[in-house]
Amino acid sequence: MPGLNLTREEAAQRAAILNVESYNVTLDLTKGATVFGSTTVVRFSATAGSSTFIDAITETVHSVTLNGRQLDPAEVSDGVRISLPALEADNELTIVSDAPYMNTGEGLHRFVDPVDNEVYLYTQFEVPDSRRMFAVFEQPDLKASFTFTITAPAHWDVISNSPTPAPEPADAGEDGSARSVWKFAPTPRLSSYVTALIAGPYQSVRSEVTSSDGRTVPLGVFARKSLMQYLDADNIFELTRQGFEFFEAQFGCPYPFEKYDQLFVPEFNAGAMENAGAVTILEGYVFRGKVTEAQVERRAITVLHELAHMWFGDLVTMRWWNDLWLNESFAEYMSHLAAVENTEFDRAWTTFASVEKSWAYRQDQLPTTHPIFAEINDLQDVEVNFDGITYAKGASVLRQLVAWVGPEQFMSGVRAYFGKHAWSNTELADLMVELEAASGRDLDQWGRLWLETAGVNTLSPAIDADEAGTITGFAINQTAVDEHPTLRPHRLAVGFYSRTPEGKLERTHREELDVDGPRTEVPELVGLKRPDLVLLNDDDLAYAKVRLDPDSWATAKEHLKDFAASLPRTLVWGSAWDAARDGETPARGYVDLILANIAHETDSSVILVQLRQLATALTYFVAEEHKLHSTTEAAGKLWDLASQVEPGSDAQLQFAKSFAQLARSGDQLDQIQALLDGTDTLAGLTVDQDMRWELLTALVAGGRQGQERIDEELARDNTSNGQNAAAQAKAAIPTPEAKAAAWDSIVVKGELSNALQASAVAGFMRVADTALLEPYAGKYFDAVPGIVKERTHALAQQIVVGLYPAQLTTQATVDRTDRFLAGLPEESAALRRMMLENRDAVARALRARAADA
Repeated sequence: MPGLNLTREEAAQRAAILNVESYNVTLDLTKGATVFGSTTVVRFSATAGSSTFIDAITETVHSVTLNGRQLDPAEVSDGVRISLPALEADNELTIVSDAPYMNTGEGLHRFVDPVDNEVYLYTQFEVPDSRRMFAVFEQPDLKASFTFTITAPAHWDVISNSPTPAPEPADAGEDGSARSVWKFAPTPRLSSYVTALIAGPYQSVRSEVTSSDGRTVPLGVFARKSLMQYLDADNIFELTRQGFEFFEAQFGCPYPFEKYDQLFVPEFNAGAMENAGAVTILEGYVFRGKVTEAQVERRAITVLHELAHMWFGDLVTMRWWNDLWLNESFAEYMSHLAAVENTEFDRAWTTFASVEKSWAYRQDQLPTTHPIFAEINDLQDVEVNFDGITYAKGASVLRQLVAWVGPEQFMSGVRAYFGKHAWSNTELADLMVELEAASGRDLDQWGRLWLETAGVNTLSPAIDADEAGTITGFAINQTAVDEHPTLRPHRLAVGFYSRTPEGKLERTHREELDVDGPRTEVPELVGLKRPDLVLLNDDDLAYAKVRLDPDSWATAKEHLKDFAASLPRTLVWGSAWDAARDGETPARGYVDLILANIAHETDSSVILVQLRQLATALTYFVAEEHKLHSTTEAAGKLWDLASQVEPGSDAQLQFAKSFAQLARSGDQLDQIQALLDGTDTLAGLTVDQDMRWELLTALVAGGRQGQERIDEELARDNTSNGQNAAAQAKAAIPTPEAKAAAWDSIVVKGELSNALQASAVAGFMRVADTALLEPYAGKYFDAVPGIVKERTHALAQQIVVGLYPAQLTTQATVDRTDRFLAGLPEESAALRRMMLENRDAVARALRARAADA
């Protein structure tokens, strides 16, 4: 909806004439299931005689009063904006409205727990959705103080940015139900997108932490009543205390808010959100059963990431969304640093290399890649910019910057930055000035090359050696693709690895240096004995794709499992994946490499990523004529591995899950059925409720079970998790009728919540026979423009990306996409970007299949 957009120019014009003092927001959450009452009183100064607008997405506007003057809502409000003419130097604006609850994970989201029919609410405002709850000047640089007054059912808890006050009794509701009023104290000056409201019969566990300034800061961890039995609050509190200790010491600044609550909320679109003092977190991080160590580590990184935002993002906030990358990259870098240096997750940089940087490299090779410092002209730009560049490449480049200026100098600059800019808005230049002052380095050229250009460089070694194996010449060649030809300076290490008498690959030499230009000679390595394997970018300091020389690649293929350390092995895994994904090596060779070495991998996140990439390679990169055989063989190997590794181990759990996903043959489906029924067991494998759903969905997708069995399982697990799993299984039924029903539910009716829609999309696309998807390729392209126009961004993106017919991996799909793109109007920039990325996946898959033929 174009009316929902806001341009940077509009925001700048509004900021030039306004200074916002405060908001008093009064909400009535007892008006039923569809709308809530929202009254906003805004006090602000302005250029006298000027005009502007305030943002308010409303169901009904009852009244608008500007400086005591009644404005006609029919004239000044269009349901998205309210015009404010003839402003005075000092202004008071009162808007009384009703606003709609959302089921999309945006604005004020309403959820009914199927276990007890209790209602739970939470807000998600980033990027532009505080305007869905109250009237607001929706841009990050118009900070203000917020005072919330909430009327809600008396048995609820209500949480916001300020500490929760004691509720006061209110008159009974129209239905006679008991109500209370919560009157929150004003917040410090905040951007509206980090304000929050979470309300419902949430249960909590309480603790506290002592801040570096001696204050006792209350801590709270919250979840729905039906999930409290699974909540590991002690773990969350421990991580939080470790984060407080680390960040306060690094930033030289005490925690800036009065309390710190972390709330696990249902149907959340992201991993978490950094609302000031009231962080909302994906409910999937409350583990009902056994999960992988990778998921536990991911939760820890998420907890630390959001805590870092309390300083970088909330205390000091970007002026406009073009610095979103810095906000997210900084939190991502600091969360991994804190994990390594102050928690049990001391191998988080291995996870970073495996998970974050692989995401960055993938994103940076898309036709839609962009500089880290992206030009954000409007809200539509920023909504599609929560990507691998903004998060992962940005964090990777920050890590390179730390290596470039020095860790102590980097943190010294950060401390000065917080000291100068607390409670205000900044731009990138404000941070760079402090880093230059602390390090003595001129960062202007570095910033231009790394932040203002797109693309990833490739580094490869050029090694000469004599007959005795002594190195006579060593250089590092740097290349770039034609579309993004920039060559960049890199601070990196070269690692030499040789086999020990015990058969391990251990580092025997490390050389750290600056690489710049197309060729960098490394004379320090001349005269050394050539090792079994040479690894560029050892320790993963740089952001670049790395190639192995032929001798090192031969060693890697035979001895990948023999690395004594996890990080270098992960870097070699990454190089192998890049080569397969780029169509430089056959995909089946990559599949064989995984299956031959994955049982020896010790890092859970690396196993998770490799198994995910295994599934991608089998689905998209293996040549069509080999696909079924390779997938069946891979599933069989994974079952063997699950049976051979230590019972109850993390690896066993991951192998079993991957086996269920890839199972194709009758024997494999028989094995899954036996596990589900309990007629056979795998020693150490716990078939808990979540695993039961995975096994059942595999059987449904394989044609062994149907709706009746899904209904039986849902009766056993009639929870939010169960409903989502059932929606996925139902959409996975491999019949034309079931696919038609799923399509109708997702695309035509469009009544599903964000979580149920995501599950149904995943089930619809889970097919062994892609012929089931062929009738929907044309329907997809016909439906997408209307979907983008009529649905919110979160729901539209699920459909545009999730239902794209990528599994019909043919040139016809590419050609059909090209015709669609050619007909897109210029104003459809966000849809164009998503579709270009969809197209690239199929074009890349076709190149990889050609290399595998």
